[in-house]
Amino acid sequence: MFSVAVLGYGTVGRGIVEVIMTNRKQIEERIGDEICVSHILDLRTFPGDPFEHIVTDHYEDILNDPAVNVVCEAMGGTNPAYDYSKRAILAGKSVCTSNKAVVAEYGPELMRLANENGCHYLFEASVGGGIPIIRPLNESLTPEKVESITGILNGTTNYILTKMEREGSAFDEVLKEAQEKGYAERNPEADVEGYDAARKIAILSSIAYGKTVDYRELPTEGITGISSEDFAYAKKLGATVKLFGFSRKTEDKVYAMVAPFLIFPGHPLYAVNDVFNGILVHGNTLGDVMFYGSGAGMLPTASAVVSDIVEIARNQGRRIPCDWKDEKQTLSDPGELTGRFFVRVTSCRECVAEKFGAVEYVDAGIAGELGFLTGDMTERDAKAAADAIGAVSFIRVSR
Repeated sequence: MFSVAVLGYGTVGRGIVEVIMTNRKQIEERIGDEICVSHILDLRTFPGDPFEHIVTDHYEDILNDPAVNVVCEAMGGTNPAYDYSKRAILAGKSVCTSNKAVVAEYGPELMRLANENGCHYLFEASVGGGIPIIRPLNESLTPEKVESITGILNGTTNYILTKMEREGSAFDEVLKEAQEKGYAERNPEADVEGYDAARKIAILSSIAYGKTVDYRELPTEGITGISSEDFAYAKKLGATVKLFGFSRKTEDKVYAMVAPFLIFPGHPLYAVNDVFNGILVHGNTLGDVMFYGSGAGMLPTASAVVSDIVEIARNQGRRIPCDWKDEKQTLSDPGELTGRFFVRVTSCRECVAEKFGAVEYVDAGIAGELGFLTGDMTERDAKAAADAIGAVSFIRVSR
């Protein structure tokens, strides 16, 4: 019998139990053993729930049960999730999680401890919800030198931007609607300021490039500065605006950032709308490969957690490799990168020509300002020029 304990009986925790029970026969065929949920940890009680008899508020009940093979951490936050995960691993129990905060902060340590204690620490659900991306980076793409990763990694911000584009609505108006529908938290800062996406692109980059990318060192811009006017210009260009987590590796440098980008219909991520996520990986011999699907939600996220349970059950007594080393990756300044930029100003054309040279103007019918696309220039020079003439909007253009 393969025994599973679930920490947290909220949205994801309930989903884990539901996925196991719904697909129990198929899971058992694939792991070659019976599976059961033996413990659920939560401070609350659940009268009438079919699993109320296995709910406990004492973590030691799980930690001290030798029958528990894997602990599924679905608590959120870092405290006590990190402590509980570490204690389980030190007790020889494998851990799988959807918790990107713990993975981004403590992933290398917990993987190292798992290797030392003959168990596993897996986190497929920590990025992209139900989209399989961690395991493909660890396994399917191992022949490749990954040169770049570009992702729409946050469903809340993608929903807001999609609504702004389609309806011409203001950011504050759409955010309020997203909160009412449950797509955005009461405090949406982690999503709309880009912090959630920063953790996720840091995790993906750490796996792809082999060293730990610290999400706190990523230049991070959210979507609070994106306006309906920006979308008016984008519409004239046949483009749209998406929040990207982006990283690139050259021979000797790694760049990473989170920011809004203007993208055109030829871009593979152009049609990723609403709460969906999309991740574009570019390999040196493979070229582009894209992963698309539900980036959040109870069952998609839970399905990814259960996929880790299956992986653990199949690999008992064996190490599951991961190239993410507990060695810090030095990040280079994205200001060195060359690209094009969309800029809105209230200055005159002569001022624009003086700072930017030749540009492509866009007429969105907005009085009192100019909108334009720059030619190729470094981000550092483009930002300096935009600041010098008091730009009201500065958005990178994705190639």
